Amino acid sequence: MFARIVKMSFKPSEVEAFKTLFQSKKELIRNFNGCMFLELYQDKTNTNIFFTYSYWNTEEDLELYRQSELFKSVWYETKQLFNDKPEAWSVDKLVSLP
Repeated sequence: MFARIVKMSFKPSEVEAFKTLFQSKKELIRNFNGCMFLELYQDKTNTNIFFTYSYWNTEEDLELYRQSELFKSVWYETKQLFNDKPEAWSVDKLVSLP
């Protein structure tokens, strides 16, 4: 299992549109085969910056999601709201302290 972190920056006027879009699609994304966990974070200082944080069983699962109609439709809508290029990282968890 690994984590996928995506940083997205939106036009300030589109923040609410993104929140609405995420709200409507979050269960579909979370329940996609191989997705074990999904969270959305909003930066406290730059409130137009968001991060998604998700756990995936395998890189193949993530790739299948990225090739899915769900991802393509969500990403098509989301990228129209950006004011900067998104960034993404796939990372392995090394330490977790409860």
